[in-house]
Amino acid sequence: MKVLVVGAGIGGLGAAIALRQRGFAVDVVEIKPQLSVYGVGINQPANSLRALRAMGVLDEIMAVGCQYDHTDFYAADGELIVHVPSVMGGDVPANTALSRLNLHKILIGGAERHDVKISYGTTMERFTDRGHAVDVEFTDGRRESYDLVAAFDGIKSATRRTVFGPEHDAVYSGFGVFRVTLPRPGYVDGVRVYQALGVKAGFIPLSATTMYMFVVTPDPQGVSHRPEEFASVLKERMAPFGALPGEVREALQPADDIVYSPISDVLLPLPWFSGRVGILGDAAHACAPHLTQGAGMALEDGLVLADGLDAGGSLEERLRAFEQRRFPRARLVQDASRGILQAEMSINAGNYDQSVQGMRDHLVEQSHQVEAILNQPA
Repeated sequence: MKVLVVGAGIGGLGAAIALRQRGFAVDVVEIKPQLSVYGVGINQPANSLRALRAMGVLDEIMAVGCQYDHTDFYAADGELIVHVPSVMGGDVPANTALSRLNLHKILIGGAERHDVKISYGTTMERFTDRGHAVDVEFTDGRRESYDLVAAFDGIKSATRRTVFGPEHDAVYSGFGVFRVTLPRPGYVDGVRVYQALGVKAGFIPLSATTMYMFVVTPDPQGVSHRPEEFASVLKERMAPFGALPGEVREALQPADDIVYSPISDVLLPLPWFSGRVGILGDAAHACAPHLTQGAGMALEDGLVLADGLDAGGSLEERLRAFEQRRFPRARLVQDASRGILQAEMSINAGNYDQSVQGMRDHLVEQSHQVEAILNQPA
């Protein structure tokens, strides 16, 4: 079987590796002209680490990343609200965070070891599903025929829009997130989340010396912050905080490498495959970042797709089985992530005390229920 993977992001590279491991011929096209990674750090929970292990790159991930097994929630002034130990892991760490660039380079190395051909600066111009194969015309003028097309082309997927229409475009949540890499104090040995009224700041360790901060904040539809203003906007949004976020706020400089992303989500209803063309990863189920499961879900898609294609039955039966296996898990992550975002952003002066007490009473149990499911095989 000859497979075209559209997109050389985390999900696309993972799928290419998994497919090559099972002997499929794989081409990858990436519209960006060269390796380019947006963002700062990224966490890989245990289920994602298992997928990375199956792809043969876990040791490299562990060597450059930082392992941790808990999240501590604080009030804006630094008072501890609740300690939440993780129930993820067992055969792998509960979590390993690392820079996005390191993760991307490791996956590219894995793809290259499996002789995956990646064509940068090109993507599908048009395609025709002829039932027995998909004929593809590329933006560089090439024409090829494939048995299957797997589109991992992200939350703004052009393939999704072509196949399923604009009614399935991503929906903006009304919130955005700032991120920046910072020096790591020794006491930051897990995730630390600080909750203020309508704004949240958090810290995730990336290495022995670095961590990254994320700040979730409301933003109107269509807002556009200029990069040269990121530091001043972020300082303003972080005004309610003391403790560690307050210290970081006062030290922010315009030259800091701050990135900003709107938070949007999409959940494509089944089927994800129309004939021999499929929509996967963030293109099918992008979610809010609150469970740090976006990359994990995309990596699992690639691994489960490769397993399914390697199984018996007709191609249609194998694709339907893949979708039925993946959809409930993707929906759980999206629903839980959106629920956390909405809950934290709805905290105000009138419900603050009640919200904090609710975190103390229920957050451990709620987190463990979701993690217990995600810690099961994909």
